[in-house]
Amino acid sequence: MFSTYDSTCQLAQEIAEKIQQRNQYERNGENTTKLTVTIRALLQKLKEKIALLKDLLLRAVATHQITQLEGDRRQNLLDDLVTRERLLLASFKNEGAEPDLIRSSLMTGGAKRGAPNPWLLEEPEETRGLGFDEIRQQQQKIIQEQDAGLDALSSIISRQKQMGQEIGNELDEQNEIIDDLANLVENTDEKLRTETRRVNLVDRKSTSCALSI
Repeated sequence: MFSTYDSTCQLAQEIAEKIQQRNQYERNGENTTKLTVTIRALLQKLKEKIALLKDLLLRAVATHQITQLEGDRRQNLLDDLVTRERLLLASFKNEGAEPDLIRSSLMTGGAKRGAPNPWLLEEPEETRGLGFDEIRQQQQKIIQEQDAGLDALSSIISRQKQMGQEIGNELDEQNEIIDDLANLVENTDEKLRTETRRVNLVDRKSTSCALSI
């Protein structure tokens, strides 16, 4: 897993500790040349790592590997690292913040051990080594392909909707036929009941006439 963010936080913490150590040497009258050279090299390395994180974030957002919300969250983490870099540089030049304050901030604000690393993102082969313009062109091609896929999906859904309407119309026609048949059966049944009552009435009259004779 790609852990540039985690290693960058650890590097910033290491720089803060070495600045504090250098200042302690100065107070004790000890030679700080070696530490100063080391700190300067580490600060340059920190700057390069932050630049790499900026590039990784740009690629991740441009290629939709992460959501815009996640991109904003990671940008906040990156802004925090940039602020720490400025504080460390100011402290290295003996300007502004005290190293103890910086170190305390780094210890509490950096990547915690055992916690999920928010920057575990490995760059895919498709975008590795590409510049921003190339990534943008690639992304435009992906969007065009997605648009074509959406158009095809829309056409399929439209056809399915039309088929559903046609089936619905057929069902309506069948329901009308069934209703007509039901009405016909009901009318026929009513006629049969009427005819049956008439026959029964004739039978009763015939029986009465026979008894009278």
